[in-house]
Amino acid sequence: MTAHQLRSRNWFGRNDLDGFVHRSWLKAEGFSDAVFDGRPIVGIANSWSELTNCNVHLRQVADAVKRGVWSAGGFPVEFPTISLGEVLMKPTTMLFRNLMAMDVEECLRAYPLDAAVLLSGCDKTTPAMLMGATSADIPAVMVTGGPMLSGKWRAEELGSGTDAWRLWAERRAGRLTDEELCEAESCMSRSSGHCMVMGTASTMASMVAAQSSSRTTRICTSGSTTSAWRLTRIRCWCSSRSGHAARRTCPSGERRRSRRGCSSGA
Repeated sequence: MTAHQLRSRNWFGRNDLDGFVHRSWLKAEGFSDAVFDGRPIVGIANSWSELTNCNVHLRQVADAVKRGVWSAGGFPVEFPTISLGEVLMKPTTMLFRNLMAMDVEECLRAYPLDAAVLLSGCDKTTPAMLMGATSADIPAVMVTGGPMLSGKWRAEELGSGTDAWRLWAERRAGRLTDEELCEAESCMSRSSGHCMVMGTASTMASMVAAQSSSRTTRICTSGSTTSAWRLTRIRCWCSSRSGHAARRTCPSGERRRSRRGCSSGA
């Protein structure tokens, strides 16, 4: 394939059979000729899963990211990745971190993407997605799902993980009844999002934030993203970050269209 300033033009900017098929395939999803005018295509790698409470709100986050990419002049396309949920995966998600990294890397490399927004949350999803994006070597922005709300039980504030072991020890010692433990169990986690204590998930997210001057940057959201102002904040951040990351591969920022409305070759 002829090299173009944007990788995606090797798929959608061609006036041959391949270009015809590539554009036709996406038009089947309802997209018009307008999205093939030379704008950068931004992949949204979503590790959403109902088996991973840390990431279960990422569908809402993905919708906000899409609005941001559209408003920045890009073309957002969302795709799923493996989701690693530390609590439910046995014996440990660490066994699958590199598999997820390979999943992200190969999708970013194989598909017509000029940049990516990585949606992560639980412990190993953050480093796995970063490893994959780094190996694929395309501009990427990371949006972590953020921590869940702290638990509230009676007069106590509960931290995910740390207080679970303490309460279980209290039950074994006979200082808590089964009814009280069941009550605390229902109050431990009040929202989606990763553990709110300074555990692995928070540590990984903080490390990414500390490297924000590199090509892969991080935006932290709250695990409780149902309120409108939080979604607005995500949109504003992702609009500027995603658009900027995508345009690093397109210095001219030109958009070309043929007389028929289909994209012409660069």
